[in-house]
Amino acid sequence: MATVIRKKSLGNITDNNEVKSFLAKHNITYDHWEVPPASQSLIEKEALNDQEKEELLQTVNERFTYLQNTQGYKTRDLIVLHSNVPGLHDMLAKFDKVHYHTDEEVRYILDGSGYFGFITKDEKFLVHVQKSDFISVPRNTTHWFALDDKLRIKAVRYFTDMTGWVPNYVEEKASIED
Repeated sequence: MATVIRKKSLGNITDNNEVKSFLAKHNITYDHWEVPPASQSLIEKEALNDQEKEELLQTVNERFTYLQNTQGYKTRDLIVLHSNVPGLHDMLAKFDKVHYHTDEEVRYILDGSGYFGFITKDEKFLVHVQKSDFISVPRNTTHWFALDDKLRIKAVRYFTDMTGWVPNYVEEKASIED
């Protein structure tokens, strides 16, 4: 389950309901959707070919159907990152800079873990996401993403419109400390 990491003086949030409530106050949707056991053999593999990615997506297709019906999502894909991906650090450099999108950034973490960082009008904080976490970052929300020390994640990305997912970078430090 996710952990909200705040400035040292404010303390971290680890209780699932408190995480959900805290993020909701910042208009960030969070949920914990257990990854189905049927996906386990594909999750355990470090790398996946296109057919295996589609098979894994099918094991969680009811989530996509739900998002299509309730929020109008039109497409999804699966991103698979691990330490042996060629050019991994260059790829991650696009996400670890502070930016925003004109569409929502929606992720369902099937395996691995990483950090979403947020800069809101009230506070800077991190959300450490891991297996079974679902997070939806509202459009125009200033944020960044970085893998944690494990350098591994499998995440479903959901889209209503691919054109709104282009990062718009801002001059801000990707840190929760001032």
